Formats: sequence, C-alpha cells, structure tokens
Amino acid sequence: MNIERSSAILLHITSLPSKYGIGDMGDAAYQFVNFLKDSGHSFWQILPLNPTEATFGHSPYSSHSAFAGNPLLISPDLLIEEGLLSTKDVDRIPVFDSQNVEFDKVNTFKKRLLDIAFVNFKKREKAYLADFTQFCHQNQDWLDDYTLFLTIKNKYLTNWTLWDKSLRDRDAAALDVFSIQMKEEIKKEKFTQFLFFRQWLRLKAYAHKNSIGFIGDIPFYINHDSADCWAHSEYFKLDKDKMPTKISGVPPDYFSDTGQLWGTPVFNWKPLMKNGFDWWLKRLGQNLLLYDFVRLDHFRAFAAYWEVPAGDDTAIGGKWKESPGIKFFKAVEREFPEMPFIAEDLGYMDEPVFELLEKFNFPGMKVLQFAFGEDIGDNPYIPHNHSKNSVVFTGTHDNDTTLGWFNNSSREERKNFYEYTGVKPTSKNIVWKMHQVALMSVADLAIIPMQDIVGLDESAKMNRPGTSEGNWTWRLLATQLPLERVEELKKINIRYGRWKKTEGLK
Repeated sequence: MNIERSSAILLHITSLPSKYGIGDMGDAAYQFVNFLKDSGHSFWQILPLNPTEATFGHSPYSSHSAFAGNPLLISPDLLIEEGLLSTKDVDRIPVFDSQNVEFDKVNTFKKRLLDIAFVNFKKREKAYLADFTQFCHQNQDWLDDYTLFLTIKNKYLTNWTLWDKSLRDRDAAALDVFSIQMKEEIKKEKFTQFLFFRQWLRLKAYAHKNSIGFIGDIPFYINHDSADCWAHSEYFKLDKDKMPTKISGVPPDYFSDTGQLWGTPVFNWKPLMKNGFDWWLKRLGQNLLLYDFVRLDHFRAFAAYWEVPAGDDTAIGGKWKESPGIKFFKAVEREFPEMPFIAEDLGYMDEPVFELLEKFNFPGMKVLQFAFGEDIGDNPYIPHNHSKNSVVFTGTHDNDTTLGWFNNSSREERKNFYEYTGVKPTSKNIVWKMHQVALMSVADLAIIPMQDIVGLDESAKMNRPGTSEGNWTWRLLATQLPLERVEELKKINIRYGRWKKTEGLK
C-alpha cells in the first residue's frame, strides 16, 4: 500500500494532557485528532499500545503481551460517561506531575478505578453481555492465554518459569483447575481488555471520520516473561527449563560503544516457518486492527539478527544469524496483500536488508538529525538522497528533540546545515527550518515529533537508548497544544503538497 504525499505528528498516547497522571483515550485524544485535521496533517503516529511494566521502566517496547492493550490508557472519563464509574469515584485524584508520567502512582490509582468498574459491570452485565461475549469470542486466540497468564502471574508474582511445573509447562488439567478456581479474576482481566479495545476502536473511528489515520509500531522481539513466550515456547530459543539460551541485542552503533543488550529471547524460526509463521501473522493482524499503517521496528532482524549468548553482560560477544525474511514476507503478502508496513531501517544495514526492502517495496526511514555530519554528499539521510517511497523524520522517539540536537550539535553539523540550506541555524530558527526541510523532501510521508511542533529542548526527550531510567515519561501540557498555529501549520503542509481535502477514511 502506497502512502500518498502527506504528513504526520508523532505523539504517544501517554504524552497527552490528562488530570489522571497519564495520557489516555479520552477527550484530549479527540482534541488531538481535531488538531491534526485542522493543521493539515493526515496521520497520527504512536508507539506500541501493549501493557507496560515497572521492571522495564514502562517501555512500550517491553511488554508481557504482543496482543493486549495497556490498561493505563483507559479513560476514566469515558467510563463515567457510560456509567461504569461515578464522579464520586474520581473525586480524590492524587496530585500528579503534569510534565512527567509517574507510572507507579498512576498504576495504583487506575487499578482501583478498574476494580470499581468491574464491580459495576457485573451489576449491569446484561447490558454488556452481547458485546462482551462477542469480544471474547473474536479474540479468543490470544485473550484466553493472556488473561490466564496474567492471573497466574498476579497470584505468584514471579516469572512464569518459576511457577509450579504443571502450570509452567501448560498441563491441560492443571490449567483447567486453576481457571475454575480463578474464574472471576480471569473474567476481570478480559473485561479490562474489552474496555481498552472498545475505547480504542471508538477513537480510531472518530479519527477516520476526520480523515486521520493511525501509524502504529511493532517491536520485533517480545519479553521472555510474557504470555506469548509461555503459550508458544517452541517459537523461542529456550532450554528444557524454559530459560533463554540466546538473547537479543544489537552490536556497537551510533547509540552505544558496547552495543545494546535487550535481553529478550530470540525467535526459533524453524518451527515458526514449519507452522506458516502463524503467531507472527496473527500478531500483524492484531496490529492492523488497531492501525492503518504499521512501522516494523528493528526491520533489519527480518534479514539477520544479532544473537548474544544468555548471561553475557554486553552485546559485544554476539553473532549475526540469518532470518527467513523472504519466506516470511511472502507469507505476510498472501495474508495482507496491501502490505501497509514501514520499515525501521536505521542502524547497521547490509545487502540482504536492502534486498528485502526492495523486493517487497517497503518504505524506509530518513532521519534529518543524521543528515548533516561528515560525507554530506553521500549521506543517505540528506534530502537529495531521499526517495519517494520513504518516510522522513526530523527525529524519532529515540532521538533528541530538534532543539536538543542543535544545542548539542558539532560545529561541522552547523556549518553543513548552513551551507546546505542557506540558513544560518540558531536556537530560534532551527526547529522550524528543520520542519520545513522535512516537508520539502520528496519522501511520501513526513513525520514531526510533537516536541518539535512545540519547539521543546532536550528535557522533553522521550527515550535515551541504552539507558533504563527516566524514559517514556514526557507529557505535553494542555497549554502547550498550539491551537493558535493551526493555520500556519496547514499552510506549510499545503505549500509542500502534503495536504488535500478529503472526506473521511474508509
């Protein structure tokens, strides 16, 4: 599927303004859709919507499910609207930091609200029975395993490899006994997922009505302590005790001299291939239910991945291992002929990755913050080397903000920027000029992080790769949404051919 010339803003749901300590799928999300429409944008790019955990700093790229939605994103206001909460239930909201998500505090608060909502749901269950039953049936493939996994995990508070062996190894009789004993707890987890998807699909419908599409993100790997690894252990490289033998990472790169050790188990591609890549196809299908286009994070791993022996302290001792990328994407193409995917092709690339991109015509990524260093003429990120079938970013969630990048840029980068654009960069003009350069590109899609729309410095950075603390917390203040600039933003989108009048999306 080709993306027509257009633009998007990158803003994760957690970063939306909200009185409840974290962005959610309530009123601010709808206001942001309106802002996108009024300012001439066509897409809203977000990060993964899966559940997050304190153990991994609430990274949206480290989840215990590749299919479930994050309960923290459920809007209390929408629950009040449909009678599952009362205004009294939220009359004592904790004092939250308005600029950063306090995940532990938010989690405690929202868990209490979801518990109340479940009690009220059971009182009015007949009114929801048809929709709830249909949801459970349509999502049975992942929902049963996920809610059972989460219920066992909540009971024992340990990694699944430390559960009783019968539960760890999924003995059918043991799982049946547990499911009967914990019937209500499992139902509550299903109800929570029902609420998440109900709210998300309502937001998506509103966005489509206003000609705004969603671009989502799929992490390549999944956590070891996850419902997916527990339910499909044969698809991961594990030993007889279900512990990883090989783990994921990347070799030394732009972000780290010792590489990045992600620590998730790597895929066992042989059984996946034997079963027609069934788990992956279902995973892609789930994401295409949520989004209109999907960015495939760490795309290069579909050609070859960096495999590190379990127990290593850094990623330096890893080796490249081949993935069945062509066979995989042929199976994907049969299932999803339009192939609405964007390849995250940053970092180390080699010929097999380029062949994979070319064979399936996936748009790749061009990041302007990488464009103005040495060898500028041959730099793949400089605009004259962009291709139409690509996506240009000023920066991604893993980069600094544009102002932060400028504040920390080298003399050479500033000199190259000046000689390339004819504009001497300053802290006053760099954000807007970089925005213009992105929109000027021949790339079909230009994506600007919200931090750059607002002009924020490095304190608003979303993630610092290679670090485990202080990430994913940035929030947009309600007063920072630049409603006064919608006409200016729309004009620049029109000027560079990135807006055309449409009447909703199908």
